[in-house]
Amino acid sequence: MNTLELLGHPVRLRVVHALRGGRLLTTTELSALLPDVSKAMVYRHVDLLAAGGILEVADERRVRGAVERRYRLRHDRASVDTDTFESLSPADHQRAFAAAMAALVAEFNAYLDRDGAAPATDLVGYRQHAVWLSPDEVLAMIEGMRHAIVPHLANQPTPDRARYLLSPILFPIEEPPADTEPA
Repeated sequence: MNTLELLGHPVRLRVVHALRGGRLLTTTELSALLPDVSKAMVYRHVDLLAAGGILEVADERRVRGAVERRYRLRHDRASVDTDTFESLSPADHQRAFAAAMAALVAEFNAYLDRDGAAPATDLVGYRQHAVWLSPDEVLAMIEGMRHAIVPHLANQPTPDRARYLLSPILFPIEEPPADTEPA
């Protein structure tokens, strides 16, 4: 399976999300983070991700006669490279986007199913905005978002930090009006 196929499943994407940030987790710990997914399914998808090189075994130990493995995400393998992304067909993009949205919906539902979920208190947001942007303005906006987000990717867990899933999505929904000149 190639990277796109491996990451093109909502449960596998959720496993990848759970391991981001340098986390080392066992399949039991992953199952606890994905309570709406059966343990058998978590084990099956972890095995696929490990066989595909997306996950690697960080360490092993014997627990009551069984081997317990802690996995880590291989960041160099956990995303689709630019060349592959640019070569995707519209059908490939549809499948990848559908998997990403299914994972996002599942993550959100799992959040809402938790005891004490409080969207207003937790500052949950899912607004959408339609804006007119030139190609240069799109690039500037993306750079501004990177500038705002990247410094926080290295944050480590602390008692006052909750883990948030941030999923920027950007695509044109209309062509420029025919009666205007390109900027």
